[in-house]
Amino acid sequence: MIPRNVTSAVLEALSDTPVVLLNGARQTGKSTLAQWLAEKAHPARYITLDDAAVLAAARDDPTGFLAGFDGSLVIDEVQRAPELFLAIKAVVDRNRVPGHFLLTGSANPLLLPKLSESLAGRMEILSLWPFSQGELERRTEDFVDWVFVNKLQEFPSSDLSRDELIKRVLTGGYPEVVGKVSERRRDAWFRSYVTTIVQREVRDLANIEHLAVMPRLLSLLAARVGALINYAELASSLGLPQSTLKRYMALFEITFLSHPLPAWSANLGKRLIRSRKLVLSDTGLLAHLTGTNEERIKSDPNVFGP
Repeated sequence: MIPRNVTSAVLEALSDTPVVLLNGARQTGKSTLAQWLAEKAHPARYITLDDAAVLAAARDDPTGFLAGFDGSLVIDEVQRAPELFLAIKAVVDRNRVPGHFLLTGSANPLLLPKLSESLAGRMEILSLWPFSQGELERRTEDFVDWVFVNKLQEFPSSDLSRDELIKRVLTGGYPEVVGKVSERRRDAWFRSYVTTIVQREVRDLANIEHLAVMPRLLSLLAARVGALINYAELASSLGLPQSTLKRYMALFEITFLSHPLPAWSANLGKRLIRSRKLVLSDTGLLAHLTGTNEERIKSDPNVFGP
């Protein structure tokens, strides 16, 4: 297993917090890390709600389901059974043991009020994103810390060639994609991934009237990455009311496909009222959605930049 930067933070949280939630997009390595922790670093029973029988039992009788386990418990894909959160709260309130539950989920509970409120003050939340380049190279990344104490111009230059940099950007950091050599196989994986997110994750989270619009909306957002969000323009392009558009966009944020960037201003008041920008969580996914590949970059270098 490639070491993940978040591992030490998860173990630290498990040492003094009853419930720890490791969340992030599907296929970022949460299950792999959770199983490794349960076997090697934080002994616990591991169960996954991707198992239909286990999921049915958790939904039908969450209190009785949890009563069947002694000691620390890892519950993978916990968002599939929201009924468990109140049952977990009851267990923790009776016996506040650090590291009792390690949960993983593919939906951000901070954006699902009913889930987050049930475990307020009892749960620490950590996020696992696709692989960083430092994780892939098994080295510590310190760029952000470095620029706060040094001049940006003095940061050591990279010895990566332009072609290698392009390849890394187009590949991104999803573990399954990193191991795929050809662009054709990476595109096939991303097509399947987007379909799974829309047909399963989004549908499980909300009653979507226009489910077929979601992939098109995601592609439109990809084409506008880094720009100010213009809700009126997007709503018009899709033939949706702005209220519906905003609800659909929130689902991509909940499932970690997109991430909003707050507006910046030295004036706090202006910072709060200005339009946000939006980025996708992985450069490989962005490249797939915008049809960007090595051939396109070679024919038009402006696509990638200087």
